[in-house]
Amino acid sequence: MKTYILGIESSCDDTSAAVLANNKILANIIANQEVHRKYGGVVPELASRAHQQNIIPVVNTALINAGINKQQLNAVAFTRGPGLLGSLLVGTSFAKSFSLGLGIPLIEVDHLQAHILAHFIQNNEGSRPVPSFPFLCLTISGGHTQIVLIKDYLQTEIIGKTIDDAAGEAFDKAAKILGLPYPGGPVIDRLAADGDPYRFSFPKPKIAGLNFSFSGLKTSFLYFIRDELLKDSNFIQKNLNDLCASIQHVIVGILMDKIEEAVRKTGIKEIAIAGGVSANSLMRNRLKETGEAMNWKVFIPEVQFTTDNAAMIAIAGYYKYLKKDFADQRAVPYARSQL
Repeated sequence: MKTYILGIESSCDDTSAAVLANNKILANIIANQEVHRKYGGVVPELASRAHQQNIIPVVNTALINAGINKQQLNAVAFTRGPGLLGSLLVGTSFAKSFSLGLGIPLIEVDHLQAHILAHFIQNNEGSRPVPSFPFLCLTISGGHTQIVLIKDYLQTEIIGKTIDDAAGEAFDKAAKILGLPYPGGPVIDRLAADGDPYRFSFPKPKIAGLNFSFSGLKTSFLYFIRDELLKDSNFIQKNLNDLCASIQHVIVGILMDKIEEAVRKTGIKEIAIAGGVSANSLMRNRLKETGEAMNWKVFIPEVQFTTDNAAMIAIAGYYKYLKKDFADQRAVPYARSQL
């Protein structure tokens, strides 16, 4: 018997709705908000207004593409947090009303947990390999950098996290310093392909254990560029590809050092990555290469599931539905992760 879950994601600037039949994806619709590009970052008020405009058309399109009507849905899952509160309120309010109107369960989902569970989304053939429990997941995005021990679908333990900025923030800050458009991470990745990653060196932070820090690297990069521009005002233009390759090399190096340390400490050799930065080509290649050399089983998500999307919310909702872990109408969004 099929269980149909509608997932709704509105944590930042993408409005997304997805429909899953059990763990198989039927539709995953995302409406992007181009308005933020000219501001060099997400403007919360503009984001929440765009969500209000997009959410009904996006949900309607997801249902049409899935080939079902709303009466066939068994539950609606929504991102409760973390994220921008104004954006989350739109998705939360819609999900509550939708659930109440149809008389179906309401399921709250943590955005970071959903990124991890995206590894269990199947296509129609059901042929995608999935991790076995327990496994380690490096969750890397614009707002979060964590190493998470996954014991079961809904049982997780954070064993390492950033003490200041996230890896995605480091990419975006470096891009802004270089005068690159927002979002900067994908632009750095593209330009780095034609650069020398060893041309410029930047210091790696010495943080004990499995925690991360990227604030010092951002500051070091800023001061380096400032000093070089005083010598040559065209320094960035002359060295852009090498600068992108060098900063990407050190960020990915920091991430890989910590995941290797996590494997040594836990003995777990099934490794996954998740979140927006998991789309970075160097990160994906380094993980594959290290996995082959160290005899790890590596799980890298499809690019469509690395960015914010509702399919990951729906899969998390599916596993919560099986446990009858439902929310009620008093659920309110949160800005910081509750994990």
